[in-house]
Amino acid sequence: MSIFVDIEKSLGSFDLKMKFEAGNETLALLGASGCGKSMTLKCIAGIERPDKGRIVVDDVVLFDSEKHIDLSPQERHVGLMFQNYALFPNMTVLQNIRAGAKRERNKAKRDASVRQIMESFKISELAGRYPSQISGGQQQRVAMARILISAPNILLLDEPFSALDSHLRFHMEQEVRKVIHDFGKTVLMVSHDRDEVFRMSDSIAVINNGCVEAFGSKENVFSNPETKTGAMLTGCKNISRVEKLENGRVYAADWGVELNISRDMPDMKYVGIRMHYVRLGKGENAFRCSVVEEIENPFSFTVMLRPVGADKGVPIGWEMDKEAWRSIRSEELEVCFPDESLLLLK
Repeated sequence: MSIFVDIEKSLGSFDLKMKFEAGNETLALLGASGCGKSMTLKCIAGIERPDKGRIVVDDVVLFDSEKHIDLSPQERHVGLMFQNYALFPNMTVLQNIRAGAKRERNKAKRDASVRQIMESFKISELAGRYPSQISGGQQQRVAMARILISAPNILLLDEPFSALDSHLRFHMEQEVRKVIHDFGKTVLMVSHDRDEVFRMSDSIAVINNGCVEAFGSKENVFSNPETKTGAMLTGCKNISRVEKLENGRVYAADWGVELNISRDMPDMKYVGIRMHYVRLGKGENAFRCSVVEEIENPFSFTVMLRPVGADKGVPIGWEMDKEAWRSIRSEELEVCFPDESLLLLK
């Protein structure tokens, strides 16, 4: 399976202009709340109509504004799981899943499919219960079973773990990864959680104000997010405005230090470095820092540093193992920013 999306839709505060394609993989749409991720899924599913553009799934045109093609949600064979799972509250678990199997006209085959999928999702014992009588994790299993029994051509997951606590989320991620593997077709997943996206996806599209800012394999997007928004969404906490100097040097205005950069940087407006890439001691881009604050996390310390002489500079975060920090704890120390660890951002 494959998907091609090239659509536009006015949303009032901004215009949705989404263009991307994916094959038999899990593509994550990573972006902040309200940037157009969920709206994109709704347009693909046929719940919302784009103002113009084209949507194609496995060579089947679902929407084409120029050719006046706009298949109904039922005709699109798209499986969309909403954030709140959208189970029918007045139906039992069994009835909810049967509702997803209504395309099968043969009653015996339909009943056999329902039994099989309920057994595979381990929800057979919940058959007579209503959604309000089961947990969030159980609701997710029911929603997924209802979607998959309809044999969709593509699977759309809208913030699939947002309603779950952290412990349950960990276990449900494992289950959903298995579902995705067994599904074996195109999956689009919407999320604003960078860790979740990295664990679940093959490729990432970074979304900002309705547009794709960066696109590629998850490894490439995390190593080179390209834009300030991409860096922030992939977890970079240290970002500064830059002023270009001579001989491949820049002035990081928010930190108050000069940096040497060996790579080309024609469109560079910002520089970033992830907290765990800051290094102790002499090396490339080394400077002395005062320790402004140390923040204890469950398994690490975040040490806030300010370069000596940059009294009004924005503190730089440095994350390290607890024992490592306790062994070097000091009011002032020297750190360096390796050139290859710097993010050059538009």
